[in-house]
Amino acid sequence: MRILVTGGAGFIGSHYVRTLLGGGCAEHAEVSVTVLDKLTYSGNRANLVPVAGHPGLTFVEGDICDADLVGDLLPGHDAVVHFAAESHVDRSILGATPFVTTNVLGTQVLLDAALRAKVDRFLHVSTDEVYGSIDTGSWTESTPLAPRSPYSASKAGSDLLALAYHRTHGLDVTVTRCSNNYGPYQFPEKVIPLFITNLLDGKQVPLYGDGGNIRDWLHVADHCAGIQLALTKGRGGEVYHIGGGTELTNRELTGMLLEACGAGWEMVRPVADRLGHDRRYSVSIDKISTELGYAPSVSLRAGLDETVAWYRDRRDWWQPLAERAALVR
Repeated sequence: MRILVTGGAGFIGSHYVRTLLGGGCAEHAEVSVTVLDKLTYSGNRANLVPVAGHPGLTFVEGDICDADLVGDLLPGHDAVVHFAAESHVDRSILGATPFVTTNVLGTQVLLDAALRAKVDRFLHVSTDEVYGSIDTGSWTESTPLAPRSPYSASKAGSDLLALAYHRTHGLDVTVTRCSNNYGPYQFPEKVIPLFITNLLDGKQVPLYGDGGNIRDWLHVADHCAGIQLALTKGRGGEVYHIGGGTELTNRELTGMLLEACGAGWEMVRPVADRLGHDRRYSVSIDKISTELGYAPSVSLRAGLDETVAWYRDRRDWWQPLAERAALVR
C-alpha cells in the first residue's frame, strides 16, 4: 500500500509515519509512505530521523496549496492521510489568513487531486474544536458544528469540504476529530511541552484565567492507532471521534506537570484569559469503539511521565525550535 501523508514532519503526522514504517501496523507491513510537508516553523525533518533510512520513505518538501505539485505527486498512491494544517489557536487569533489558506484551500487542492488520481481512500484529520464548547455531556459525531476561533472555523470548513466530496463525487472520504494530543516531538508552543520546557529551565508557566477550562487529553500513540482504524476499517462519508477519556481542568493538568517536573505552585504565573477561550471540550468515542474496536491504551499519568522524561533527555531537539520560533516563555 502506498500512502501520501501530508504534514508528515509535524508532531502527529511524524508519529504516524514512524509507526507505519517502524512495523507498528501489521496490516501494512509492505507499506510505502510519501511525506509532503512545507516545513513551516512546526514541521521538522528531525522528527523523521528514526525512519530516515527506511526504503519505503519518500520525503517531498512542498505546499499542499501547490496544485501542480500535488497533482503530479498523487497518482500511484492508494490513500491520503491528511494531517497538514495550521493548528495553534493563539496564532489564529493574531492572524487568520494562513489558517484559512492552508486548512481550507489546501484541503480543497488535495481533494481535487485525489479525485483526479482515483485515490482509493482519503482520511481527513480534524479536531474536536469544531464543535465550540459544551457545558455538560459529550459531543457525538452528529452534533452541529459551532466553531469559535479562526482556527476551529477553518478546520470546520475543511471538514465540510471533505465530506462534500464524498457526497458529490463519491470520493471515499473519512473524517476523524480528536481531542487534545500530547507526547514526544510536540512543538513547544503547545501547553504541555511549553510547561515542561519552561519548568526544566526553571521558568514560570502561564495559566490562563481561573484555570477552569476543561480538555480531554489523548496520547499521540492512541490518536494514531485510532487514525489507522479509521483508515482501514472506517466507512466512507463518516466522522469518527478519537478521544483519550481523561478530562482535566487546566489547573489540574498544571498540578500534574508540576509534580512530574518536581516543581511547586510558585512556578505558576496567572495570565489574562485568551480571547474566546472555549470552556470545555468532550467527545463521545462510542461510535469508533463500537464500530472499529478503538480504546485508548496510554494512561494520562504514564503518558505525562514518559513525555516529561523525553523532553528532559531531548533538549537538543526542543531548545533550537523554541529559540527559532521566539516563543513567549
